[in-house]
Amino acid sequence: QVQLVESGGGLVQAGGSLRLSCAASGRTFSMFAVAWFRQAPGKEREFVAAIRRSGDSTYYSDSVKGRFTISRDNAKNTAYLQMNKMNLEDTALYYCAADRGSVYTPSLQTEYDYWGQGTQVTVSS
Repeated sequence: QVQLVESGGGLVQAGGSLRLSCAASGRTFSMFAVAWFRQAPGKEREFVAAIRRSGDSTYYSDSVKGRFTISRDNAKNTAYLQMNKMNLEDTALYYCAADRGSVYTPSLQTEYDYWGQGTQVTVSS
């Protein structure tokens, strides 16, 4: 079992940056693959980024590639999403997700058993 708590959301101007954090309970965070998803108003939840347990592999959606960076600090039981050059389309509720098993397709929501409550990110013009 693991509980995930997101933080770091807020209001930012277009072109600005934010860093989201995903704090996990438990001692086995290093055994979990982690991903970020987001859901904009009126839209389906979509994949943003994912990172393998060891942190040696990362994956991004095309819409954030080159602007966002996912990372993790297993000693702190925390994963991060650094968001740069943000635009209006990045406005959404951002969720952290984790799974202890083998994640074969990191962009699929069904791969992840544990989810946080989400943190709101709003980008203004």
